[in-house]
Amino acid sequence: MNQSTNQFSRRKFLVTAGASAVGSVLLKGCLGNPPEYTSQNTQSSPTAIPVANVSAGEAPETTKIKLGYIPIVEAAPLIVAKEKGFFARYGMTEVDIAKQANWGSARDNLEIGSGGGGVDGGQWQMPMPYLISEGKITKGNVKIPMYVLCQLNTQGNGIAVSSKHKGKIGLKLAGTKSIFDGLKSSGTQFTAAYTFPHANQDFWIRYWLAAGDIDPDKEVKLLTVPAAQTVANMKTGTMDAFSTGDPWPFRIVKDGIGYMAALTAEIWKDHPEEYLAIRADWVDKHPKATKALLKGIMEAQKWCDDFNNRQELAQILSNRNYFGVPKEVLLEPFMGKYDMGDGRIIDDKSMATYYWKDSKGNVSYPYKSHDLWFLTESVRWGFLPADTMTNAKQLIDKVNREDLWREAAKEAGFAAADIPSDTSRGVEEFFDGIKFDPADPMAYLKSLKIKKVQV
Repeated sequence: MNQSTNQFSRRKFLVTAGASAVGSVLLKGCLGNPPEYTSQNTQSSPTAIPVANVSAGEAPETTKIKLGYIPIVEAAPLIVAKEKGFFARYGMTEVDIAKQANWGSARDNLEIGSGGGGVDGGQWQMPMPYLISEGKITKGNVKIPMYVLCQLNTQGNGIAVSSKHKGKIGLKLAGTKSIFDGLKSSGTQFTAAYTFPHANQDFWIRYWLAAGDIDPDKEVKLLTVPAAQTVANMKTGTMDAFSTGDPWPFRIVKDGIGYMAALTAEIWKDHPEEYLAIRADWVDKHPKATKALLKGIMEAQKWCDDFNNRQELAQILSNRNYFGVPKEVLLEPFMGKYDMGDGRIIDDKSMATYYWKDSKGNVSYPYKSHDLWFLTESVRWGFLPADTMTNAKQLIDKVNREDLWREAAKEAGFAAADIPSDTSRGVEEFFDGIKFDPADPMAYLKSLKIKKVQV
């Protein structure tokens, strides 16, 4: 990991918190941005639905946990599980859901844990749980073991581009290198942002660029910007593009600031998105409570996937205590409807966000093959050393607790057909024809034209 990354990952908590507070003040006047992050944004579980299906042997060791979330659609299962009483149904009656100012703050709060005023776990981009477990992005590089417990969703992300590039830059970037070279030579290098370095949204924009023969490390200036701040930055013209989750890319179109060059569903159909991960010490102490949480989340994911519920889902998330955006901004993407802002109109439910099942199988189950792709992509861009590939399986076996997911699903009575029989989803294919075979990740690395690792 390079020096600039170490400087970023080791910054002190007070610096992070201070920057987050400043960003909140600057954004307060922006329509649709979430409210400031305060302790009042922590939500408590409802008591409307009584505990059900909890045998004496499955009763959780504790009814309390504090989970962090970022106000993007990936957080929906956590919010719905609390709002609809699914957590309470399995005995977790005191689940706190705490809005995080940004991913850096979420990481900092995870480090101190709920006992110190932080969180026990929550929603994460991948491979953040691995980077935290290995001490790659923690203060002092202290290792804080985490467990990946379930995938929260698939799709629901996009790459938005400033209106000044309309008609020039789109989904396929082949033949556009001269545009990027021209901007660089004129001193106005193409600037793109993601919400946290070395994680999902960094990977999506890098893959999109590299597939069009644009080297993201040489021909583009990449920045880290909190999701809620992307709208403000695009308005001021300080960046040309950003990669983040709904509703922020769609807000760019609604506000007439830019257009959507790509949905991540177009780049990689049914791709893994964000995950539930919790500190290993909490899970080891509370294995039954962990499974109770998983059962509640699975129920919520099934509820979210019923398109008849999506109007109510958009209403729940739009509340100021959660996302603080107009309901309409959420509802259309939830129904697979995207006005891309450049003349393209997508009306296809298969492009929407899914939480329980997609065309390739179960969404909630944390496939180990997907974790392997995130680690392999980390090696591709030099975020992790090349020898990571040698011990990747051992690392994944240590962090990925798909066994707890299986146990929870069986205890909750989910159909056997909904429980994957293999830890691998098999070969994955991207929009540029590149394939990732988890049985041979080195072949994938070798097939990539643009990469930092030497293989």
